[in-house]
Amino acid sequence: MRKSIVAIALVMLLAPTAALPQAKSGNSGVYEQLNLFGEAFERIRRDAVDPVADQRLVQTAIAGMLAGLDPHSVYLDETQYKALQDRTASDNAASTGLVVTLVKGQLEVVAPRDGSPAAKADIKPGDFIYTIDKEPIYDLTLPEIEQRLHGKAGSKVALILRRGSSELIKVTLSRVATKFPTVTHRLEGGDIGYIRLAGFDDATPADLAGAVKDLQQQAGSKLIGYVLDLRNNPGGSFDMAVKAADAFIDKGDIATVKSRKPDQVKHIAATPGDVANGQPIVALVNGGTAREAELVAGALQDSKRAVLIGSKTFGSSAIETLIPLAGNGAIELTTARFLTPSGRPIQGKGLEPDLIVSPLKLQKVVQADRLREADLPGALKNPDAQPTTTGATTTGATTTGAPPAGTKVPPKTTTTASPPKGTQPTVASGDIGTSSDEQLSEAIDVLRGLAVVSGRTASAAH
Repeated sequence: MRKSIVAIALVMLLAPTAALPQAKSGNSGVYEQLNLFGEAFERIRRDAVDPVADQRLVQTAIAGMLAGLDPHSVYLDETQYKALQDRTASDNAASTGLVVTLVKGQLEVVAPRDGSPAAKADIKPGDFIYTIDKEPIYDLTLPEIEQRLHGKAGSKVALILRRGSSELIKVTLSRVATKFPTVTHRLEGGDIGYIRLAGFDDATPADLAGAVKDLQQQAGSKLIGYVLDLRNNPGGSFDMAVKAADAFIDKGDIATVKSRKPDQVKHIAATPGDVANGQPIVALVNGGTAREAELVAGALQDSKRAVLIGSKTFGSSAIETLIPLAGNGAIELTTARFLTPSGRPIQGKGLEPDLIVSPLKLQKVVQADRLREADLPGALKNPDAQPTTTGATTTGATTTGAPPAGTKVPPKTTTTASPPKGTQPTVASGDIGTSSDEQLSEAIDVLRGLAVVSGRTASAAH
């Protein structure tokens, strides 16, 4: 009887509305498995060499169930859940600016936030962190790791990390209570708008619109297009990413969201209007372009609104839902995934750029050893997987002012207008945004080619 009570209690705790329908549908095997759990529960609490509290056993079981699903589904105990709520509610949550994920028990840096202590310390996507304040991370969950990375403003955290096959690197970071910028911009060569989009928060849509307006005012009729830099963008707010993509897309879908049930497919449509007035866009992506940044890149690519240049993106499109468990913390559960407007899967695959350009100086150090979403243990598979036909040929945009779909970018005919020597990078990760940035130089050349094809040269504007 005790076993049955434990099993039924667990069902009621985890899925009070879903357990009974399963029984009615004839899925009686679930009760056999719960009886197995109840038997193991009793043997552990009775025979373990050290006494174990019932609450700890149940919480560990829940954490184990979620850990077996995918890298993003986790259990938060009451302490972790409260810490997450405090960080979310506070505008002054102190952080190092690191966005991380667990890869086969190792802690990998997805990307540092622009302007953060992690970025200024030159921590790069693909770095693996081994210890936090001298404590190894191998037995920690992701919520526990994130809790240790956060702390009181002004406090420090010591990390030991490895980059590729290099020696171990010791780094000490200060935690800062600030929001890191998600949008920066500048004018390149007097006629190209460079916009760095480093994340997505509540301020991103307005800042993005303001950046475009400022560039239009600076360049006037000389403006021929935009370079949108999404490299090392680890994502952020889903809704704000949708708005960022919508800013440049006048019609059609921005993304498709699929949950467990086939009849619950949601198409997110663009609203009329394009802040760039149809001028050509080249978007830069790489292996640090992840999650919501991939939503933006996929929307621009599918709508033929931008040419994607760089390297394959991270490949993560999971959407998590935070589900409180009354008096017992919460679970963060992957409940859906997003696809590109045309239905191309991103999860575990990533997006292939239209034109592949590798950062030569970083290729051996970071790119060769970088793991993506598909490499994570229990990574979500793609039931919608389909053959892709992407290649290394650049296609233009069909929106007003851009070449028709299938138009090849003409050979380079102009000199690249690189940032002046000594220009500070927008993100301290390799050469991004500097005069040594090969991908940015290529993007500028391609944009000038697109301007020639579409007739949007400075002379034509006059």
